[in-house]
Amino acid sequence: MFDLAGKVALVTGGNGGIGLGMARGLAAAGARVVIAGRDADKSRRAVDDLRANGGQAEAIETDVTDEAAVERLFAEIERRHGALHILVNNAGTTVRKRAQDMSLDEWRQVMDVNLTSAFLCCRGAHGLLRRQGGKVINIGSMLSIFGAPYAPSYGASKGGIVQFTRSIATAWAADAIQANAVLPGWIDTDLTRGAREQVAGLHERVLARTPAGRWGVPADLAGIAVFLASPASDFITGAAIPVDGGYSIA
Repeated sequence: MFDLAGKVALVTGGNGGIGLGMARGLAAAGARVVIAGRDADKSRRAVDDLRANGGQAEAIETDVTDEAAVERLFAEIERRHGALHILVNNAGTTVRKRAQDMSLDEWRQVMDVNLTSAFLCCRGAHGLLRRQGGKVINIGSMLSIFGAPYAPSYGASKGGIVQFTRSIATAWAADAIQANAVLPGWIDTDLTRGAREQVAGLHERVLARTPAGRWGVPADLAGIAVFLASPASDFITGAAIPVDGGYSIA
């Protein structure tokens, strides 16, 4: 039910953090993982990591905010593999400023990386996914649900991810494509380490509110990635699933 042998999975931003945690899970379940990212050296190290643990992996250097680059990405996947079964839209960034202090360029940067890239990749992947049916996993956030004063663009983009996921879930159900969103809680990554440096008291507040009593780690996202990429989730689509140690219910 959870076997991904013979499947090709693309993970944007899969060279670190949550993306790499998911890529490890997919590779361990048998998928061939293609990592798309702008940092070629970081992607190479991620591929080495996956292969060292017995996985099949490769990288394609791509700027997923660039329309032409995304088109080339999917053309290359088709050339190499002739198929795509799983798309994980994980590329993300943030600018920690209040709305009144944020420039339009900063707003657009976050929206382009977090939300527009998911649209471009879904549009580019659709023709490949619909050939045999497939899975789309879009990475939202707790800020798809909650507000934060220092994250207006991030929250808007991640709220948009959930609604975009629901839209394609309804549009693509007839193509045997399931699309779901994952809402990570506070996960220990480079991005959230920056938040802890910039937001006083964040670490303590997260621990106090999270029933699990700890920050998450990228490995905590491996299981949900495998579940949503596998036949086990064939009747689940349009969902937004928290992976947060209980943060959203506390």
